[in-house]
Amino acid sequence: MSVESIAQAQLDAYNAQDLDAYCAFFTDDVVVADLNGAPNLEGIDAYRARYEGAFAKFPKNRADLLARMVVGQTVIDHERVDRGNGVDPVFEVAAIYTFRDGKIARVDFVK
Repeated sequence: MSVESIAQAQLDAYNAQDLDAYCAFFTDDVVVADLNGAPNLEGIDAYRARYEGAFAKFPKNRADLLARMVVGQTVIDHERVDRGNGVDPVFEVAAIYTFRDGKIARVDFVK
């Protein structure tokens, strides 16, 4: 699979709130950070726990892809996220996915 198709598949799993499928796209030592910031999450167990909580809190959450750029082993997605609860505002985010050995090893967010 290309990094672009993996990025799309993980987004599809995220929108389906299929935690097992979603986490399968990430390395065991995945790192998450805000752009230019220190990591705020490290490891697949912490990643799984974060999204298990998010999926439980926002069962109608959805991220729509607005644009995608692929450069080598990096995919940059511009997404619009709607928590689906009619309370939280819709927001946009850039997710920068860095790949290693066919999986996402790092995610940097721009909010």
